[in-house]
Amino acid sequence: MKKKVIILVSLLVVFILLHSTPSMALRTHIFLMGYPKVAISSEIIEDKEHNAVDKDKFAALNAKAFTLTDPPIEKATHGELRNFLVRKFGFLHFAEYYGDT
Repeated sequence: MKKKVIILVSLLVVFILLHSTPSMALRTHIFLMGYPKVAISSEIIEDKEHNAVDKDKFAALNAKAFTLTDPPIEKATHGELRNFLVRKFGFLHFAEYYGDT
């Protein structure tokens, strides 16, 4: 029983660490999408253009847009996965692909 609690607490701590900041959440999302090299090496910058244009929408979602400087290339369409939206729920951050808009 004690081992199970230790494992559960350890997994919870790792999950919280991987979603504690916008950049960590984005790197985790990219890693889980299947691009580990890009997740580690690409620089993440705030997408000022999307944040300014969609300011009201993002405020309602409690989100910000971020861009990768060295984006991964999607295998199926050969398109760049450059723009991502990072939403904040409480103290945790979660990333999702925003598109090439």
